[in-house]
Amino acid sequence: MDLQTITYVVVGATFALYIGIAIWARAGSTKEFYVAGGGVHPVVNGMATGADWMSAASFISMAGLIANMGYGGGLFLMGWTGGYVLLAMLLAPYLRKFGKFTVPQFFGTRYYSKGASTVAVLCLLAASITYIIGQMTGVGVAFSRFLGVSNTMGIYIGMAIVFAYAVFGGMKGITYTQVAQYCVLILAYTVPAIFISMQLTGNPLPQLGLGSTMAGTDVTLLHKLDLIVTDLGFGKYTTQMPGSMLNMFVYTVSLMIGTAGLPHVIVRFFTVPKVKDARSSAGWALVFIAILYTTAPAVAAMARMNLHTTINTAVMSGGDVFAPEASIRYDERPDWMKRWEVTGLLKFSDKNGDGRIQYYNDKTKNAEVLAKAQAAGWAGNELSVNRDIMVLANPEIAQLPNWVIALVAAGGLAAALSTAAGLLLAISSAISHDLLKEKLMPDMSEKAELMAGKIAMACAIVVAGYLGLNPPGFAAGTVAIAFGLAASSIFPALMMGIFSKTMNKQGAICGMIAGIGITMLYVFAHKGLFFIKGTEFLGLFGGKANFFFGISPNAFGAIGAVVNFAVAFAVKNMTTPVPDDIAAMVEDVRIPRGSKEVDGAH
Repeated sequence: MDLQTITYVVVGATFALYIGIAIWARAGSTKEFYVAGGGVHPVVNGMATGADWMSAASFISMAGLIANMGYGGGLFLMGWTGGYVLLAMLLAPYLRKFGKFTVPQFFGTRYYSKGASTVAVLCLLAASITYIIGQMTGVGVAFSRFLGVSNTMGIYIGMAIVFAYAVFGGMKGITYTQVAQYCVLILAYTVPAIFISMQLTGNPLPQLGLGSTMAGTDVTLLHKLDLIVTDLGFGKYTTQMPGSMLNMFVYTVSLMIGTAGLPHVIVRFFTVPKVKDARSSAGWALVFIAILYTTAPAVAAMARMNLHTTINTAVMSGGDVFAPEASIRYDERPDWMKRWEVTGLLKFSDKNGDGRIQYYNDKTKNAEVLAKAQAAGWAGNELSVNRDIMVLANPEIAQLPNWVIALVAAGGLAAALSTAAGLLLAISSAISHDLLKEKLMPDMSEKAELMAGKIAMACAIVVAGYLGLNPPGFAAGTVAIAFGLAASSIFPALMMGIFSKTMNKQGAICGMIAGIGITMLYVFAHKGLFFIKGTEFLGLFGGKANFFFGISPNAFGAIGAVVNFAVAFAVKNMTTPVPDDIAAMVEDVRIPRGSKEVDGAH
């Protein structure tokens, strides 16, 4: 059976499974739609949280970023996993004990203000919609390559699949669908990694293979990769970083606290029966997440190694990489390159007309490399590789069996669709429950609220699809902006709501507006108003990119969070104090007394 047929069979079977589960577990009440009825087992919830957590950015884009950035790409590993621990330890149990289904509900009660809840809804929508762009970008990448359709058609198909199981199933359907999606995506990620680790190092565990010696040699994989990339003018794989050390630190913090403020993950801790179960499911989720996140660095390094080995035959033997015969001929390129060229995510331009592919860093500051390239007749880098394809192309580059390649396609789609569904539910509940039911239409019946939630989700899918067709950047970069928006608005207000008895509604509201406002200003200056190309306004700031101490827009959320905290406490000190009953409630929520019995009602 050929690759295309196997891919259709595997992806089609997984889609049928997801939709079947959604029909079986369809939501019949608002409680089932929002929190799956509150009766999900901690292990099941941990697995669903893992799938919800590991988005297209984790599955498709993260290893590609690490492969491209080397050591500096580790900030995504540190930021996202560290943020999950922060969420699980500092926020989830207290929010679960508080007993509110959504983040805006918590804000409305804790800050005794519908205004605080409304601002939280707007911040949540900004972060969630931006996050979905990254998922839809990933869906387009996967579909365009593996189903032989255009990137645009791939996004349309992805929208239809998410609509089918998210709108009908709600949180109940999404939870059990995400369990299936986790199984698919983790197999799709680890099986190729095991194969490739065996090929390169003889070690079946990719985590150990990363530090092992290359098969048949006494040179370690990372040392060999360092030699290869530096010979071709790229930064040293094990030491390079994005921008300055300050930017890398701020970027990591932004991802970490943004993670802890993501509403679609927080709501998962309301789907279990007790506070104790919330803690347990958080632990299980960390185990399930760790399987992929400890594998990612190995996948990244091995993908980078295989890419260079394919294009330049001299890199593995240690020969002259600038020799004419070292670069492969374009008309003899492997089939995987031909397939990815169709998607537009891999491009070749024969700048010196020799019919061979020269892949190197022509922007390097290494004069020796530039001199060798010039002497060899190289006229510039001729291959453009979109970093989002590295994981999906990896099994093809390594010439693994067709069923493994098809499995990776299914895994990439599972990762993107599972997170998109969770985000859409967060958007739906914010509009139907927190905006319509709580504020505009308090007499709305449960049936009408359920219908409003489904309509809001359908509209959100359309918006997400449009933005996915016009993304502001690669998947993980777009997701990083979403984390920055959550970091600058939701996280500080959550922290102050739980750990500060004196924070009042005026401080929280002003802090959220200031935090997300300055972050969006910085992002829009670089990326364009609402990510519309051509509307950037860096000219207002002297035309210099990363003008605030060299910090990139993707990392600016941490600065926004500092502004949020500063404004909140300044305004709090100038306004009326918190009512005594609210202060007592905050104190009671922080006490673990009776946590084994507490069912979420306060």
